[in-house]
Amino acid sequence: MAGSEQPKGPLDGVRVLDLSRILAGPTCTQLLGDLGANVIKIENPGSGGDDTRQWGPPYVTDSEGNPSDLSAYFMAANRNKKSVALDISTPEGQAQIRRLAAHADILIENFKPGGLAKYGLDYASLGPEFPGLVYCSISGFGQTGPNASKPGYDLMAQGFGGIMSLTGEPDGAPMKVGVGIADVMCGMYATVGILAALHHRQRTGEGQHIDLALVDAQVAWMINEGVNYLTSGVLPQRRGNAHPNIMPYDVYATSDGHVVLAVGNDSQFRRFCGFLDLGALADNPRFATNSARLQNRAELDALLRPALAARSMADVIAGLEALKVTVGPVQTIDQVFASDQVAARQMQIDMKAEPGPVHLIGNPLKLSRTPVTYRKAPPRCGQDTESVLSSDDPFTD
Repeated sequence: MAGSEQPKGPLDGVRVLDLSRILAGPTCTQLLGDLGANVIKIENPGSGGDDTRQWGPPYVTDSEGNPSDLSAYFMAANRNKKSVALDISTPEGQAQIRRLAAHADILIENFKPGGLAKYGLDYASLGPEFPGLVYCSISGFGQTGPNASKPGYDLMAQGFGGIMSLTGEPDGAPMKVGVGIADVMCGMYATVGILAALHHRQRTGEGQHIDLALVDAQVAWMINEGVNYLTSGVLPQRRGNAHPNIMPYDVYATSDGHVVLAVGNDSQFRRFCGFLDLGALADNPRFATNSARLQNRAELDALLRPALAARSMADVIAGLEALKVTVGPVQTIDQVFASDQVAARQMQIDMKAEPGPVHLIGNPLKLSRTPVTYRKAPPRCGQDTESVLSSDDPFTD
């Protein structure tokens, strides 16, 4: 929908000054932008802007087939933003940041702790001058602690925070998750923290500093495996696709592909066994309860895998879905985006960027009164510098 036809997002009028780059901070500010906030992204002209602009191929190409600075990686987290090229190491750049901060509700940055202090742009400098400012700092290890000065990337956070020790085949090496999930989840925590701080400011007028670490965020989403260890003192094991607390819950081969199977309770297990013509297993005390199935995991698995491998994927999915047992295909990315479900949920969107059309992943939030909007395609580096810096109200469209 065009401009005036679009509904206002729930964060319409909220102004975000984005000094972040890579993935965690940009994930947060894209989400805020999708929800209606006006976001100005600051990029360093001397380095070509956000690091991820160079993290390709693939790139969006111009009409002559030349690559632009819109890499797929950059576009994944940078729609609904204006791009302003500023060198914050100069007095002029610092003055412009302070001018923009005077108009902003939120400032988000992911410099190393202390990195902005030399420019007078850290929270200790800006907080007293702009007492209503919500200032969010993202770093590898946070602003405090013995590792605060160390740099941080997603891979480091996954290694230090423990998730790699749980990911991969039981007899394989530690494995990272296939995407930068520590960065993405950190961006989600940043969004939650910022919205909470805005609510506090609405009641009191007070801004505040949010100190968020990649590693802290990754430790937080160890969830059941982390608490399993804290409760038992026993180190979790890598189990491939299997679940530490539920059985059967894994990826299984069929005669023509793989399915995900998640049997969540004992009644589902009984129906599942009946489908496989293995009904006696549900009455066997070694398998009748989830706890028993976990204790006899290997023995049960050895019985289930041949039975599933003898059937087609379509047969397994149709049969178990009819019995209300959770099952689904293991799809490749092309199958995902070709699916009717993705189309129905608008999880692929198309936008027109400066070089040409771009295809992006949609926002999963479906708000009935204030839906997300897609107003601005990912920008070229510095695309909005002149219009923003020459405006008396730089956050207006």
